[in-house]
Amino acid sequence: MSFAHVSVLAEETLNYWVHDVQGLYVDATTGAGGHSFRLLEAYPEAHLIALDQDPAALAAARETLAPYADRVSFVHGNFRDLSTVLDPAVRGAVAGILFDLGVSSPQLDNPERGFSYQHDAVLDMRMDPDSPVTAFRLVNMKSKDEIARALQDWGEERWAQRIAEFIVKARQKEPIRTTGQLVELIKAAIPASARRTGGHPARRTFQALRIWVNDELGALEEGLEAAVHTVAPGGRIVVISFHSLEDRIAKHTFRQWGQEHLGKVLTRHPVGPDEEETDTNLRARSAKLRAFERE
Repeated sequence: MSFAHVSVLAEETLNYWVHDVQGLYVDATTGAGGHSFRLLEAYPEAHLIALDQDPAALAAARETLAPYADRVSFVHGNFRDLSTVLDPAVRGAVAGILFDLGVSSPQLDNPERGFSYQHDAVLDMRMDPDSPVTAFRLVNMKSKDEIARALQDWGEERWAQRIAEFIVKARQKEPIRTTGQLVELIKAAIPASARRTGGHPARRTFQALRIWVNDELGALEEGLEAAVHTVAPGGRIVVISFHSLEDRIAKHTFRQWGQEHLGKVLTRHPVGPDEEETDTNLRARSAKLRAFERE
């Protein structure tokens, strides 16, 4: 399957990410390698560590970045483990680290991954297929209160309690195995009048489950903490987020670092896409970029 993917905020990312044209950079969420390709193409003396927890993404990135293979190291791992998956020799010597968060279009479009409410597939949602936690496990084993709390906190789902009740009642008869089964339960739980607005009724629940399965917010907090000790003086940390929970973590973390005199925030307000980009790439509409420079 193709892993083609359009990089969001491509020019803006390079402007904030790169400050040393001969430096070593880390793409902590390499994906198909779009941002990395632009960096290596624009700066012939730059080197890159391409990191991703999804082996399929790394395989695609190897193809994308093949013209610059002599300047790239590929690492399979979660960015929360930056301090251990990277060679100790690069600690404190990295010129910039990029976090492009969320699920990619190829992951959503592959029914086998179980991310999408548009396809009927096994409930999975793991970005790293070696992870033991799946959406199937959470939906079928967690308590009603735990499920409701997750949907409310991470999906901002108004009908979280009711959806959790429907899930627990349904699984008493048989396990909820597929995304299609879950979508039908969500539709049944949300009153018809409420389903007419706000997009697909399963969108918020699926977002919450994906965040839960991959511990995305915990991983971001740990990844940023590792990143600030990985970049060199003058090094940049760039975060591209796609929903308010991620953006809030980046905003508050960067502000705290500034108060601790670890460096300075480069983006007083988040940088968003222009109208031309949103017209051609729907995914870009919710993108927010924030950047920090280490002292």
